[in-house]
Amino acid sequence: MTSTDPTALPDPWQSLHQLLAAMDAEIEQVYVERGIKGVRPRFAYPLIRLAHTGPLTIRELAESLNRSHSAISQTIAAMRKEDLVTSEPGPDARTRRINLTERGRSLVPFLEAEWRATHATVAELDGEIPYAMTAVVEEVRRALEHRSMRERILHHLTEPPH
Repeated sequence: MTSTDPTALPDPWQSLHQLLAAMDAEIEQVYVERGIKGVRPRFAYPLIRLAHTGPLTIRELAESLNRSHSAISQTIAAMRKEDLVTSEPGPDARTRRINLTERGRSLVPFLEAEWRATHATVAELDGEIPYAMTAVVEEVRRALEHRSMRERILHHLTEPPH
């Protein structure tokens, strides 16, 4: 243990996490105002994709959305609890195919409209602020391609004495 608690300093990620959580909460509020309960904004992407592709395994769905298997597996479990998807045996004993329920399918037209409205909102925000969020994210991605987060952390890392 070191002499000072590094978590006592302000967390540089906190404002970003809070902003994303607040934006998600407002999207979810749009759902609630429309009488759609139990649906989280993170469900929209996989629900829309499944509506367009038909049943997929979790791995196929994760790859098609460029998300981790673990994240999609957790999302699918939460969506199953809300009667949005079902899972049935896949092509082999280890896989399950994920399919929309009637409830899930019935929500897709609204979710597609919300998806488009959210993208229009992000474009609107990008036009209102001095540094467009999408441009900043792309610039951070490029900087990390030049020198990875890992390399940067290792440069600053001072190992504690044994």
